[in-house]
Amino acid sequence: MKIDGACHCGYITYVAEVDPDKAGICHCTDCQTLSGSAFRMSVPAAKDAFSLRSGQPKIYVKTAESGAKRAQAFCPECGTAIYAAAVTDPQIFNIRIGTARQRAELRPKSQGWCRSARDWVMDLHSIKQFDKQRSS
Repeated sequence: MKIDGACHCGYITYVAEVDPDKAGICHCTDCQTLSGSAFRMSVPAAKDAFSLRSGQPKIYVKTAESGAKRAQAFCPECGTAIYAAAVTDPQIFNIRIGTARQRAELRPKSQGWCRSARDWVMDLHSIKQFDKQRSS
């Protein structure tokens, strides 16, 4: 599936070819902290199937629990996370699904690091819902 996307401000844009069946959720504490949320969603794209069309991301290198170093690419203007990849010679770019214009079609098929998942995240139906932002 061909996707295209951008950061919030539009400085960074990209195109990629992805397999939507590989879209997933990560509940690890690093993804919680880096996303500022309870989890992060991504879909992998091979090196030859991912291309930045504009902008140059800023890279933050984090060390995982395993000791592996991962490059976290984000927009230097608005801070939107774009992808994660190996630090040296990346072969796979884990694109952040929220940046893809086709995000509605990239429904997660798996969840990882569930031992770190917030207990409430597995039952979002029980949380009060509103169609749009409520006025204060």
